Amino acid sequence: MKWQSSCVCVNLRRAARAVSQIYDEALAESGIKITQFSLLRAVERNEPVAISALAEELDLDRTTMARNLAPLERDRLVTLTAGSDQRITEVRLTPKGRAAVTKALPLWQNAQAEIAGLLAAGHLEQLRDIATEATAVAAQLRGGHGKGRGQATRKHLTQARRRTKA
Repeated sequence: MKWQSSCVCVNLRRAARAVSQIYDEALAESGIKITQFSLLRAVERNEPVAISALAEELDLDRTTMARNLAPLERDRLVTLTAGSDQRITEVRLTPKGRAAVTKALPLWQNAQAEIAGLLAAGHLEQLRDIATEATAVAAQLRGGHGKGRGQATRKHLTQARRRTKA
């Protein structure tokens, strides 16, 4: 049995790597990775969407979001255009990006169902709660960086704690 660290970060990263690898393998025939799929789905849900709004939804800073969008733009899965306010860059899926999401979605659904089916009863919901709480705690410890993040952090943390106690 592997040694189990007491470090929260080590344990979260280990789990994230293991699970990401399963999703990446499941999505391989679609030509995109899970990180790209989740980003394309976020664009799909919100388009047209400002880079800053997309970054906030995915809990990334704007610079990291722009860096993550670059290969998607290079591969012509998204377009970045100036919004009505020239200071805002909007992201949209291209037809190729929509096709990638359409091809990847059933593969993702199969992987999701397989993982969920192998987790013990109630653990999927607990995992979501823990992830929500850990994200909220991290934002709180960072001082709630980001516009309006402090209020959102307290709200998510309170909700997560309520679910954990229930």
